[in-house]
Amino acid sequence: MFPTHDDIVKLQSALENDLLLFLPELSLCVGIVALLLARLLPALDRVHLGGVAVIAVAVSLFAGGYQVYEPPAGGAYFAGMLLSDSWGRFVRLIVLVAALVTVLLTLATGIPDRDDSADFYVLLLGGTLGMSLMASAGHLLMVFIAVEMASLPGYALAGFLKGRRTGSEAALKYVVYGAAASGVMLYGLTLLAGVFGTGTLHDVAAGIAQRGPDLPVLAGLALVSVGLGFKLAAVPFQFWCPDVFEGAAAEVAGFLSVASKAVAIGLVGRVLLTLHAAQPDTAAVPAHLGAMVAVVAMLTATFGNLVAFGQTNLKRLLAYSTIAHAGYMLMALAVTSSAGAAAVLYYLCAYVAMNLGAFGVVALVRNATGSEDLGAYRGLVRRNPILAVTLAVFLASLLGLPPLAGFAGKFQVFAAVYAAADATHASGPPGLGTLFFVLLGVGAVNTALSAYYYLKVVRAMLLDDPELGVAPVACPPGAALLLLALVAALIAAGVVWDPLTAETARAAATFGVK
Repeated sequence: MFPTHDDIVKLQSALENDLLLFLPELSLCVGIVALLLARLLPALDRVHLGGVAVIAVAVSLFAGGYQVYEPPAGGAYFAGMLLSDSWGRFVRLIVLVAALVTVLLTLATGIPDRDDSADFYVLLLGGTLGMSLMASAGHLLMVFIAVEMASLPGYALAGFLKGRRTGSEAALKYVVYGAAASGVMLYGLTLLAGVFGTGTLHDVAAGIAQRGPDLPVLAGLALVSVGLGFKLAAVPFQFWCPDVFEGAAAEVAGFLSVASKAVAIGLVGRVLLTLHAAQPDTAAVPAHLGAMVAVVAMLTATFGNLVAFGQTNLKRLLAYSTIAHAGYMLMALAVTSSAGAAAVLYYLCAYVAMNLGAFGVVALVRNATGSEDLGAYRGLVRRNPILAVTLAVFLASLLGLPPLAGFAGKFQVFAAVYAAADATHASGPPGLGTLFFVLLGVGAVNTALSAYYYLKVVRAMLLDDPELGVAPVACPPGAALLLLALVAALIAAGVVWDPLTAETARAAATFGVK
C-alpha cells in the first residue's frame, strides 16, 4: 500500500531522467519565472528585459541542440505524456531557433519597449514552451494541452500593440476562431480516446490498424484535423491568417508564421507516420488519409498563391504566402514516406530563415516610414541597399530559386512526391499514383504562379523610383547583421545540402516507414 524504499529510489531515478529530457522546456520555464520576478525588483523595474529572454532561449536551444546531436536514450517520459525521439527533438530545435531569431529581431526593431518587455517576452516564451510540448506530445491529452499552451499566448501577442484598432480586431478574430477550432479538436480527441480506451498515440494507431477506418474513427480524425488545419492555416481554415497577420506587429506575425507552422507540421507528420507505421504492409494510410491531405495541399497552395496576386500590404502578401507554403509542406506529408518527412523538415529549416527575414525587413521599413504598403518599398535599394538586397534574397528563396535553401527544400519535397507517385503508380492502390502525379504538377504550377507577386516586390525595390516624400530608411547595425546572417544561412544550406539532409533523414527514420 505504501511505497517502499526501492520504489522511492526508482521514482527518484525516473524523475531525474525525465527532467534531463525535459531540460530545454525547463529552461524556458525558468526564463518565464525570471521575467515575472524581475519586475518585483525596483532596480529592474525600468530595464528592458530582452536580454533575459535571449539567455533563456539560448540555454534552451543549447540543451535542445545537444540532445539532437548526442541523442539520449529515447522513449516515453513523464508517464508516457511526452516522447523523446529524433523527430520531436528536431522539430523542437526548429521552434527554438525561430524563437531566438524573433527575440533578437525584437531587440533590433524596438518592439516591445522596456515597459512592456516583461509581458511580451513572457508570452513569447510561453508560446514557445507550448510549441515545444506539441513537438514531443505522445498522448492525446498532451496534444490538446500543448496546442492550448501554444495558442493562448499567440492570441495576446496578436493584439499586443496598444491603441491599434486593427491589432485588437486581429486578436479578437484569432481568439474566436481559435476557440472554435480547439473545441472541435477536443471533441475529436475525446472520441478517439473513448473508442480505444487509451490516449497514447501508439496505442491509438495500433487500435486503428486493428479496427479499421470505421465511422467513429474517421469522425475523430476529421475533427482533430480541424484543429491542426487551423494551426497550419490550411484551406478551408485559412480565413483568420491574413487579418491576424495584418493587425499584429510584423515581429509577432513572423514568429507565428514559422514556429506555429513548424509544430503543426511536426504534429501532423507524427500522426500520419505513426498511423502508417502501425500498418506498414498495407497502403491504407496513403490511400485514405494521404489522399485527403494531398487534396487539401493542392487547394491550400493554389488559394494562397492566387489571392496573393492582388495584395499591396506586405504583411497580407506574406500571410497568403504562408498559406501557400503550408500547401507545399502538406504535399511532402501526403505521401507518408520517410523521404517526404525528411524533405519537409529541410523545408522548415529554410522557411524559418527566409520568412522571419522577410518579416524582419517589413518591421524595419515600418519603423522608418510608418507604412507596410508596397509604395514604401519603391526605390528601396537607393534608400537602404542592405534591406533591399536581403529582402530580395528572402523572396527569391521563398520562390524557390537556386542556389538558396528554399530551392533545396522545395526540390526535395517535389522529389519525394515524384518518387512516391512513381512507386505507387507501379504497384499501389488504383488512382493513388495518378493523384500524386497531379499533386506534383500542381506544386510546380503554383511555384511558377508565385513568381508574380514575389518578383513584383523585388521590381518595386530595385527598378521603381521612390515615391515623393518617402522618408529614408535606416537600419541599425544589429539588425543588418542579423539579416545578413540569415542570408548567409540560406546560401550555405542551398549550396551544401549534406549536413542538414543527414540530420533530417535521421529524424524521419524515427517512425520506421519507407
